[in-house]
Amino acid sequence: MIIYIDTYTEEKLAESLGESPGYFKLFYDTEDCGCNGVLAIEILDQPLKTDIAVMVKSFTFLLDMQQESLFDNALKLEADRGYPSFKVISDSALYSTNVRIKDGRGHAVK
Repeated sequence: MIIYIDTYTEEKLAESLGESPGYFKLFYDTEDCGCNGVLAIEILDQPLKTDIAVMVKSFTFLLDMQQESLFDNALKLEADRGYPSFKVISDSALYSTNVRIKDGRGHAVK
């Protein structure tokens, strides 16, 4: 899998990480959801055993092996310039226009 990001998105991702290391996990969150899930990005301290790592510039993105088939092979992640969210698209699909980053690292105070 390939995830493309532009310079602005790279800046927003780095801002989300701050000074602490972490992994960005792209997944469909089904917890407390009466639907098929909501696309989300969570910052984790460590990958899980079922995660697949994808290098995107200086970041590591994670995808769960069971959810990998839900995505096209090439995705584009774009930061919204007017709202603190991201858009995930591919050549054939619009996955979501309001993807938020949640900091799930152990040290997080957010």
